[in-house]
Amino acid sequence: MDTARVSIDPAFAIGDVDRRLFGSFVEHMGRCVYGGVFEPGHPEADPSGLRGDVLALTRELGVSVVRYPGGNFVSGYRWEDGVGPVGDRPRRLDLAWKSIETNAFGLDEFMRWARAARVEPMLAVNLGTRGVQEACDLLEYANHPGGGHFSDLRRKHGVEQPYGVRLWCLGNELDGPWQVGHKTAEEYGRLAAETAKAMKLVDPSVSLVACGSSNRGMPTFAAWEATVLEHTYDHVDYISAHTYYDPSDGDRASMLASAVDMDAFIREVVATADHVAAKQRQRRRLKISFDEWNVWYQARLQHDLDRRGWEEAPALIEDTYTALDAVVVGDLLVTLLRHADRVGIACQAQLANVIAPIRTITGGPAWRQSIFHPFALTARHATGTVLRTEPTGPTHETTRHGEVSTVDTVATYDSDSGALALFAVNRGDSDLVLDVDLRGLPGLAGVAHTTLDAGAAPDAANTADAPERVVPRHVGVPALDAGRARILLPAASWNLIRFATEK
Repeated sequence: MDTARVSIDPAFAIGDVDRRLFGSFVEHMGRCVYGGVFEPGHPEADPSGLRGDVLALTRELGVSVVRYPGGNFVSGYRWEDGVGPVGDRPRRLDLAWKSIETNAFGLDEFMRWARAARVEPMLAVNLGTRGVQEACDLLEYANHPGGGHFSDLRRKHGVEQPYGVRLWCLGNELDGPWQVGHKTAEEYGRLAAETAKAMKLVDPSVSLVACGSSNRGMPTFAAWEATVLEHTYDHVDYISAHTYYDPSDGDRASMLASAVDMDAFIREVVATADHVAAKQRQRRRLKISFDEWNVWYQARLQHDLDRRGWEEAPALIEDTYTALDAVVVGDLLVTLLRHADRVGIACQAQLANVIAPIRTITGGPAWRQSIFHPFALTARHATGTVLRTEPTGPTHETTRHGEVSTVDTVATYDSDSGALALFAVNRGDSDLVLDVDLRGLPGLAGVAHTTLDAGAAPDAANTADAPERVVPRHVGVPALDAGRARILLPAASWNLIRFATEK
């Protein structure tokens, strides 16, 4: 049996674990909002129409921040449509997803939901069909105490105190030709800079995210970031990154190594941002907001759009995730943690129904998809400081990524509690042993080894009728001998190995 080796030492720190790495995304797309987080009349809905079962699962998932209301949706959205008496709100055509938007759920409902879910809101402004003034109006409505038209309007709507939203996205994916209001990098960079300056006049405390590339494969990738940051570096706090990984072609080896691509994407965005910083003599180092990422069977979307007319909350990309998909999601989380020094926010897209860890039936139950579990366990146990790990051992070839390491790892250590969490992914088709050297952390004892194993049944999935088919399993307590542990990693598996200082 092959063996991989990794050493863990608190001296090799990357950065603190930012809870904002465990974010999610609620967009007015498909049934994410209507029938997902919001369903008046559902047996578990509260008087505001918020589904209690979805709220409970959101809290269990460990979500820290939620981006809203889009996504492509925001580039044609009039935020004013979603505030005030619901009976007075207009119905609109949503050009992004060929849907009828009722506006029964808007900013005030989302903020009520965010409080109930115990998450930090992250709002996006429309820079597709709108601009500086509308962004400032929305910010005033959300954050200004009163005395202006829009802040007084919020108070008229029954919300006396400002919401105090700190995170704001300056549009969404404006590099994409599919986006309503698509722009060149020069056009977007100028607009984003002017919007950022004006918003910080309204509320200097906000943190702003400029749009980076929609994915690493865009023909304008890197050039887009460089141009946008030439205009915005002084005025923003993050540059965004988006990526999705599609299992549709059946290339299992490449899919399991998707995190290799995410890792390269992050490093290249960092290099581009630092290049602009050097040119402008900037001392501040910009961070990345990786505010859309997931596994997504993308080939299905166009079929979903083409097969119907204009509908309210149509079912869109309600992917059913497999055990193999869960291993990939777990490895993407490993990569985000490994870049904790430069990735400050990350949002898995989306939260409910639409390529989501939580699925629901309208009027019926909600359940955890396979990808729910590695996210929830990572959010719960990745605490303290991220430690650099450099596993050595077997490699294998993939079609998309070339030669890759068979084992991927990252560790977090909480010096206050003495808890060490090692996250390890076996991307290969055979079991192997991970030899862990913990002599840099004397006094540890094993706590638990949890695995989500896709080797035997990679296509297994959770459904409303079988919601517990794919769940993590407890393997045992890892044993230490002279500061070393030997851990069996099943083929195609995500693993959480926990240790703690002996009391």
